[in-house]
Amino acid sequence: MPSRLLALTQGDPAGIGPELGLLAWRQRQEAALPPFACLADPEHLRRLAQRLGLDVPIAPCGWNEAEALFADALPVIPLDHPVSAEPGRPDAANAAATIEAIDRAVAAVRQGHAAALVTNPIAKSVLYAAGFGHPGHTEYLAHLAADGGKPPLPVMMLWCDTLAVIPVTIHVPLSSVPTLLTTELIVETGRIVAAELTSRFGIAEPRLAVSGLNPHAGEGGALGKEDDAIVAPAIEQLKALGIAARGPYPADTMFHERARAGYDAALAMYHDQALIPIKTIAFDEGVNVTLGLPFIRTSPDHGTAFDIAGRGVALPDSLCAALRLAARMAAHQSSQSA
Repeated sequence: MPSRLLALTQGDPAGIGPELGLLAWRQRQEAALPPFACLADPEHLRRLAQRLGLDVPIAPCGWNEAEALFADALPVIPLDHPVSAEPGRPDAANAAATIEAIDRAVAAVRQGHAAALVTNPIAKSVLYAAGFGHPGHTEYLAHLAADGGKPPLPVMMLWCDTLAVIPVTIHVPLSSVPTLLTTELIVETGRIVAAELTSRFGIAEPRLAVSGLNPHAGEGGALGKEDDAIVAPAIEQLKALGIAARGPYPADTMFHERARAGYDAALAMYHDQALIPIKTIAFDEGVNVTLGLPFIRTSPDHGTAFDIAGRGVALPDSLCAALRLAARMAAHQSSQSA
């Protein structure tokens, strides 16, 4: 029987990730959470729980024991690197532990010890200071998935119960978007999204709404040529692949309630075009999902929040949503392969 257990990384140990793991375990029943095991330093979690006044039993264990322990204690897969982090004080000395947690969590999922990966936020600047050679968290996961070959194209989807939205270009300056946006990139992104909405979300015939790049989707070329020259041909190619794609639509008309009822996911052309609507709709409950990887990965849709770490005010809502969604995706994928 496939494992139901989720692998949860600590994230940056000076951020809110570790305390969110403690808080999520405390809410495991009322939030209807699947079983999960944290990859962390057990002593660091004990110190943090004591600091926050949280009654959370910490149970260092191996993967085979974790699910049985979950009802009564937080299962923790101990890291080889000890963690000395103080909340709110990021330190490159803890970078090795952060990376180890990611490496071992990915390995656990790929070896079948865990059903999916859920990652707490990391701070790229801290990892860079320790010599980390990858642009970010997602790119590193793609590197691990490559097994020495060509990395897959990771696609970022932001998800909540009422909206799933995908930025085709992500963390790049707005001035660079017209240069980076290509028909091929839109088609490949749409193809990955449609495939995984079927295999991991159980949507038999996914409907994709595609935004334009320019105001009013270019207004017939009066406000920019990219929508007619780049976006519209991509939609036709997606249709030729049998994918129900429509657009390009003006982005300012795509996200109200009636519009959302007409599609399963929206493709936006750049970061803020996608993230503003979902963070308006579900600021505390949004989930970051990485599509295109050979394993399931979700993450809370927020950062390390060093400014509030250790103060007892962090909310675990987004992490809880990420855990539930990862379990849901794993169940759909397992049913597909059964």
